Amino acid sequence: MPKKPKVSVIINCYNGSRDLPECLDSLRKQTFTDFEIIFFDNCSTDNSADIAKSFGEKLRYFKSEKNVPLGAARNLALKEVAGELIAFLDCDDLWKEDKLKLQVALMDKDPEIGLVSCDTLLFDGKKVLGRVFERSQPARGFVFRQLVERQWISMSSAMVRRKALADLTSETGEWVTGWFDETLNVCEEADVFYRVAYNWKIDYVDQPLAIWRIHGRNTTFAKYGLFAKETRIIAEKLKALFSDYTRKYPDLVELLAERAAFQEAVDLWHNGFGADARKVLAPYRRSSNKHKLFWLCSYLPGSFFDLLAKVYFSLPSFIRR
Repeated sequence: MPKKPKVSVIINCYNGSRDLPECLDSLRKQTFTDFEIIFFDNCSTDNSADIAKSFGEKLRYFKSEKNVPLGAARNLALKEVAGELIAFLDCDDLWKEDKLKLQVALMDKDPEIGLVSCDTLLFDGKKVLGRVFERSQPARGFVFRQLVERQWISMSSAMVRRKALADLTSETGEWVTGWFDETLNVCEEADVFYRVAYNWKIDYVDQPLAIWRIHGRNTTFAKYGLFAKETRIIAEKLKALFSDYTRKYPDLVELLAERAAFQEAVDLWHNGFGADARKVLAPYRRSSNKHKLFWLCSYLPGSFFDLLAKVYFSLPSFIRR
């Protein structure tokens, strides 16, 4: 039997030929070499398959029978992994050369660590826009509370212990659909990270080892209605899966309710319903600078949405909290 690799790197791809060569090149340059690549092609119509297959024997190519949502595609790829540790690299993102080496070292040091991330550069294809850890460094250890308060893990920065993912499937009931919840579209990654963090330690490498390609920073605002819906789904899921969650974390129950209300309010205002947005946000309007700023903005027509989104991202971080 061939020796199993230490790490399985999952690349989910749909028509990624533009950035895929650079992505794969960042894998060729890794100083840690005991890895396989699970390349899952989600019915690409470009030449992504040819590019992937040219990588060499480390890459195992799989193609979906039909195009499926990303969460489902990630689950299908996970079924093929052989490694003890699993890392995710989206086909438009990049890794620095020591990314795998430094994360594996942390995992090997402590078997209670279920997930290791790293600092991540935000890149628009031309210049670096910032870093995920720019505002503050995350916490280490059993940090479920801190992670829900501020989700700092980018998908291409994450390395997960296979056993930690296996534990997610031990729960039964309507709330668990594989590792990634296939009913979610924008929060499926955060949902997995939260569930891992509930029972496992989380750690990170304090270096920018991942490069996350951003395709328009204000587009997230346009999805806030979906974010609101999925935040509420995750809130209910945590209550259902972990019997002590509500007792241990009543502040997080309230935090997720407030977060969903803000997301819904943004969506309402964007679609021209400023008065309805203020009704939804009313219980929380004074809880943060962000909410106070939005309350004032909601009196403006929804057509100001895109302009104010750009202004928002240019504000100092202490105002955006």
